[in-house]
Amino acid sequence: MSETMLEFRERARTWLASNVPAGEAPLDGTAARQFALDWQRRQAEGGWAGLSWPKDVGGCGLSILEQIIWYEEYARARAPRSLDPMFVAINHAGPTLIACGTPEQKAFHLPRILNGKSLWCQGFSEPNAGSDLAGIRMRGRIDGDDLIVDGQKIWSSYAEIADWQELLVRTDPNANISAALTWIICPMNVEGITVRPIMTMAGAQKYCEIFYDSVRIPVSNIVGGLNNGWKTAMSTLAFERGTASLSLLISLTIRIDEMLQDCPDDRPQMKERLARLCARAAAVRATAYRVALDSEEGVPDSAGSIVRLGFSELVQSTAAAALDLYGIDGPEVVGTHGLGHEYLDSFSETIAGGTAEIQRNIIGERILGLPKGPR
Repeated sequence: MSETMLEFRERARTWLASNVPAGEAPLDGTAARQFALDWQRRQAEGGWAGLSWPKDVGGCGLSILEQIIWYEEYARARAPRSLDPMFVAINHAGPTLIACGTPEQKAFHLPRILNGKSLWCQGFSEPNAGSDLAGIRMRGRIDGDDLIVDGQKIWSSYAEIADWQELLVRTDPNANISAALTWIICPMNVEGITVRPIMTMAGAQKYCEIFYDSVRIPVSNIVGGLNNGWKTAMSTLAFERGTASLSLLISLTIRIDEMLQDCPDDRPQMKERLARLCARAAAVRATAYRVALDSEEGVPDSAGSIVRLGFSELVQSTAAAALDLYGIDGPEVVGTHGLGHEYLDSFSETIAGGTAEIQRNIIGERILGLPKGPR
């Protein structure tokens, strides 16, 4: 690694050592919102927000390699998990706006994201259309300068505390999929929106269902063009699957290493299991780095599904191994922030961002060139 990169790593390590918040981040509610905004604001004031975002939209314009170094030091410093209320804004709403948004949309929203002034949530999944975005039924129709939307979304993380939503609706009921959908910036405080938190088996209420009753959204909030939402949404999902979880993945590899160190010598089968997890983690991490570096100049390609699949299944395997290593009543497992909570939460990993089956279809069809399965 060059001297410049080593100096960058040292600066990141020093800043994090002095600025990482004490205590655990709240899991949900207004306390989670305030914690996330405050931490994002502190990073922005320190010059560590939007490291790889272009300078012309308020970012630092640094390389993906420098972004990776920051993630490595962030994980080692045990900074707040990036899977928090800011996750959507930083990792795919913001990048989608950079790739597809108008100058006005970028000028308004991107500084607010970077400076910790607004939170975003996602409005893609519906009760009868999860990974199958082609099946969404939520309607949108043009009425003068507004788009009027009606319908329901579900599994929208932190929607009850979000300011904005990346919303996908069907604006042409008669068109095929590629010309039927529209991606919209939806303000969450407008009349006609009802948000209901969902209690999960992990105990947190970070997921929500949302109802829209004749909600008016300005046409100027459309991103990527009317009836071009499929293409815009594919950009969003490419970021979500390819590079969004880098920080979490690095943190996970560190945890697996620590678990291996904690495993006593008189449990050889457990040691072998953890060693295999270390090998899997190294492979997924190397793949994630390659996808990130290859996509430095644009949107990640379908290879992001390899990362998403590998990461999601690794999370579940690691959580299960942690319970077997420490025991169901172990101090590392019990409690709101214990590994038991993460075990319960891990079941959502192979659903979020497209199910494991969807990811395998993408890998088989778009990367390996296998015949398409029945639709």
